Amino acid sequence: MKSAERLFPAVRPRIADTCTVLKLLVLVLVREYREGGIRHRAMSLVYTSLLSLAPLLAVSFSVLKAFGVHNEIQPLLLEMLAPLGEKAREVTDNVIGFVGNIQVGVLGFVGFLMLFYTVVSLLEQIEDSFNHIWRVSRTRPLYRQFSDYLSIVLIGPVLLFSAIGIAASMSSMEIVRRLIALEPFGTAYYLAGIVLPYVLIVAAFAFAYSFIPNTAVKWRPALAGGLFAGLSWKATGFLFAEFTVNSAHYSAIYSGFAVILLSMIWLYLSWLILLLGSVVSFHVQFPRYLGYGGRRPHLSPQSQERLALLLMILIGRSHARGEAAACTLPGLADQVNLPWEAVADPLECLKRHGLLLSLNGERKAYVLARDTDAILLSEVVEAVRTAGDQPVLTLQDEPDAVREILAAIDRSPETTLGNRSLRDVVRMSG
Repeated sequence: MKSAERLFPAVRPRIADTCTVLKLLVLVLVREYREGGIRHRAMSLVYTSLLSLAPLLAVSFSVLKAFGVHNEIQPLLLEMLAPLGEKAREVTDNVIGFVGNIQVGVLGFVGFLMLFYTVVSLLEQIEDSFNHIWRVSRTRPLYRQFSDYLSIVLIGPVLLFSAIGIAASMSSMEIVRRLIALEPFGTAYYLAGIVLPYVLIVAAFAFAYSFIPNTAVKWRPALAGGLFAGLSWKATGFLFAEFTVNSAHYSAIYSGFAVILLSMIWLYLSWLILLLGSVVSFHVQFPRYLGYGGRRPHLSPQSQERLALLLMILIGRSHARGEAAACTLPGLADQVNLPWEAVADPLECLKRHGLLLSLNGERKAYVLARDTDAILLSEVVEAVRTAGDQPVLTLQDEPDAVREILAAIDRSPETTLGNRSLRDVVRMSG
């Protein structure tokens, strides 16, 4: 069978070398910021963060308190707000004091649900922003949202702070202190103390890029996005700290509101970096999009027909081998080297025309609705050509000559393909 790149030459950008890739990636990031809605989504997340920060910390604080590691949340929050300079301590103390006064146990059932809903709404909005970047139109099912978000809010902090506590306790062990006193272990320990914060930040971003989008993200693109976001976040934090030190005039103008203003700016920059890192992950996984400078290409009608035939052949092959559940949307997208959004539409179109069935499960799979010899190739082409026929506007006074030409074009699949079935082309393709 011909490869997907040979079947879709119109949508295959040419990327010459590493310098060209980096140049295109910078152009993509600029275009996404200016035209892709990234900055507006970052602003929206700032607003949601202001509403959700205290409930999120309250829920996490309650869970951490049950495990006796709640005292570790303040140093972490202080580290995240370090770019605010001397105001970081003030903001951290106010947030921790506010969270400490929240008594989750006396909120009642309705109050706890509202508290948890506020937290979930933030995670849902983050997922929606990531799905927009990854061209995914479907969000997680409700049961997946409940389980995944619950694990992030409840289990994630416990694992994180437990790891921090274990690392701290190990450093105080006698055998570790003796090893540190010896070379080269002492130098290695010193270098690890410098590098480890960067590694943890990159790992946190990479985990977010692999877990949050409702699509299959490979580890290399997730790591690439994590490297970009982690290093950008640290560099931006350093520059913002310098800006904060030299922003005494803001305090003179805004008085007590200056700390709120600076906190919102830092939140905005943090969310912006997170979203731009997701853009990097997407384009590392689908480099063909780099050739379009961040624009969202669409398959031509001819390419849509080719893609529909290719998908039917791939599913027909699995049908012949008895691998009915193998044709999932992510798997098919990987086989044709196209993102989900390009593959999902023709699959749903073929499903609506009775050529495919979907097996609902954790990962939806597509199977043939009929045997391969009962599916004509002309049906596949016709399904794609009439995909958007309802509802449409119709021409009232269509000339006879135009009507005859269009009728001949409509008959062309039957004339060219005749009674050839899907089984014929599956056998030919091996």
